[in-house]
Amino acid sequence: MAKASHQSSIPLIPGVATPGEVQLALEHGIDTLKLFPAEVVGGQAMLKALYGPYPDIRFCPTGGITLESAPEYLALPNVLCVGGSWLTPKEAVQNKDWDSITRLAKEAAALKS
Repeated sequence: MAKASHQSSIPLIPGVATPGEVQLALEHGIDTLKLFPAEVVGGQAMLKALYGPYPDIRFCPTGGITLESAPEYLALPNVLCVGGSWLTPKEAVQNKDWDSITRLAKEAAALKS
């Protein structure tokens, strides 16, 4: 996938869960990664630990992130953005409640402005 992404204009943010996977991505010239499932693999503590040996890698943690925990993640120097399923609750999607989803997206966008 890394080779194909270098040959195209399609952005790639591969998911990682271990330092070994971070190293492999770095060997392929990829310096922006998704940490998943963030909370399960150590969350903020994992990101703080990875910052030492990999200060130039930026992460988008997902998996267990909430609107309440997102600001703590965003305060870390190696976190570019966060993702979370709170943005699109299953019930809101099923009911096509786009107003609620828009409101949640605006709240999330305002976290790091």
